[in-house]
Amino acid sequence: MFREILGVAEEPPARRRWFHDDYFDLFVWQTKGEITLFQLCYGIGTGERALVWEKGLGFFHDGVRHGGEGDVLGAALAPGAPPGDDPVVARFAAAAQALPADVRGAVRVRIDEYCEKRLSVPSRRRRFRRADWQR
Repeated sequence: MFREILGVAEEPPARRRWFHDDYFDLFVWQTKGEITLFQLCYGIGTGERALVWEKGLGFFHDGVRHGGEGDVLGAALAPGAPPGDDPVVARFAAAAQALPADVRGAVRVRIDEYCEKRLSVPSRRRRFRRADWQR
C-alpha cells in the first residue's frame, strides 16, 4: 500500500508529492489541484522502470524493456485486453487504494491510456534516473 513521504520540497507553482510502496514510487506534481506531471517508478530492485506523463507532452516509458528484467507495464496485455488484466496495473490498483482519490483516479486514467497506446510511446532512456530529491 502506498504511503505519502512528507517534507518533499515544493517546486512553485507546482506542489510535489511522493508516495512510496515496496514495488512503486509515485512522484506527482500538482498545480491548483490538477496533476500536471507524474512519474510512476516500478520494479524497484529488479530493473527499475518509469512511466512518465506530462501535460502537453504526453508519455515516456523509461527503463529496460527486454525479458528477464521483471514485469513491464502493458507488456502482458493481448491486443484489446482491458488494462486491468496486466499484472503491473493490477498491482498498482491494489496498492493505490491508500492514495488520495484524486491522485489515484488521475494516475489510473493515464495508466489505462498508456496501455492502449503502448506501442507508440517513446522511451527516452534505457535506465530511469532519479533526481537527487527522489532517492
